[in-house]
Amino acid sequence: QVQLEESGGGLVQAGGSLRLSCAASGGSFSTYTMGWFRPAPGKEREFVAAISWRKYYADSVKGRFTISRDNAKNLVYLQMNNLKPEDTAVYYCAAALIATTRDAADFRSWGQGAQVTVSA
Repeated sequence: QVQLEESGGGLVQAGGSLRLSCAASGGSFSTYTMGWFRPAPGKEREFVAAISWRKYYADSVKGRFTISRDNAKNLVYLQMNNLKPEDTAVYYCAAALIATTRDAADFRSWGQGAQVTVSA
């Protein structure tokens, strides 16, 4: 089973940027679909972005967030630009064995979360 650890969270003002990183260990990283999730009203985990052979984004972050990965370093990134107060959340990195999925239930390995706070 793969272990995941997020880093790069922090406090920024609206319009600012942050870059989250997720380091994976204990698994074959290149075989996983990697995703980012955050809590949302009525949901424990809301889809933000995912990457396998292609990329998917939630409508709320499209054009502002960019997901990428470095398989040689077992790392996945989430570049967050033009942050809004409603982006404030704990962001979770997750791994799935199902290709190109956006469903939280398909992601079986989860990190501990990284706090992102955006002030008005």
